[in-house]
Amino acid sequence: MELIQTAIDVFLHLDKYLAKIIETYGTWTYALLFVVVFCETGLVVTPFLPGDSLLFAAGVFAAKGSLSLPLVMLVLFAAAVLGDAVNYAVGRRIGHRVYEMKDSRIFRKEYIDRTHRFFEKYGGKTIVIARFVPIVRTFAPFLAGVGEMSYPRFAMYNVTGAALWILVCVLGGYFFGNLPFVRDNFSVVIIAIIVISVLPAVYEFLRHRKEGRA
Repeated sequence: MELIQTAIDVFLHLDKYLAKIIETYGTWTYALLFVVVFCETGLVVTPFLPGDSLLFAAGVFAAKGSLSLPLVMLVLFAAAVLGDAVNYAVGRRIGHRVYEMKDSRIFRKEYIDRTHRFFEKYGGKTIVIARFVPIVRTFAPFLAGVGEMSYPRFAMYNVTGAALWILVCVLGGYFFGNLPFVRDNFSVVIIAIIVISVLPAVYEFLRHRKEGRA
């Protein structure tokens, strides 16, 4: 329970935690940002890590001059592309075994089922669209590997999706993060980002449930 409370506090006060990290570790902050985004996109077992909100917060501190905007975008772009590439490779190699695993606190079959519905509706474009949807973002490249999507095709969607994701989220924080309302209500903005991000997944879930009843 304490771990969950800590995680929620980090999500809601990313600005304070990131400020402390920058103050304490300086340029090593870029490495930390890389690791978090890489793990969130590249490891099936870590879909709970902050994605959109972390990118937004990084943009905010780039606007303040605490971080370099070009370097932040380059580091996060590399992490996002490499993360999805690793996730794809894992799915292609051992994906069939994951389907036989039982649910755990981190891995749940419903996450894969939800992502599978996205693939059924959007095809390969799911890799791009999923960048903006938490949880689905983590499992989309994995399922692309399981489904043996050709790597050149996957790579095209991977790079395109990563570029759009970084541009929208980081530049959003850069241009709007230091507005008085956003600065004074950062937790509310982070919650809004999370809610907006999960709306597509909620819609797909409700639509699928309604069709199932029908």
